[in-house]
Amino acid sequence: MIPKIKRVLYATDLSENSAYAFRYAVNTAEKHDAEMIVLHVIEEIPSSVRAYMFDRDLTGLKKEAMDELNHRLDEFCESELRERPECMKRIKRTKVVEGYPAEVILSVADEENCDIIIMGTHGKGVISHTFLGSVAERVLRRTRKPVFVIPLPPDM
Repeated sequence: MIPKIKRVLYATDLSENSAYAFRYAVNTAEKHDAEMIVLHVIEEIPSSVRAYMFDRDLTGLKKEAMDELNHRLDEFCESELRERPECMKRIKRTKVVEGYPAEVILSVADEENCDIIIMGTHGKGVISHTFLGSVAERVLRRTRKPVFVIPLPPDM
């Protein structure tokens, strides 16, 4: 028996292309009468870069960046669901987290008790994972949850 989908994790990089995968996540949540968690991960600043920023207040900069990204994430959801405002009620929470994207996606999926993970991908050439992005590939290799990896349509 296939378990009921109650909570969907949608992981986004907030690119223009991510709207396509977002529509799949919303559709899946609607079809299963499920909640959504929308996640954006900021890659951790490498220690070598932090060393050059010794005179800057990283805590303040990080908070500003997180606030701005949370705002952009909310705007993204609202603009994508403008024609279907009732779908906004499906979004239980939006989260912006700093860390390594695959690690964060997997840990948030567990913490939030998500039943599936939906994320987009796009090819970046033959050498750089034509079919799957490196984050999507890492998530697929390490999770025990179903993952929907949505490729861009050919016209994008």
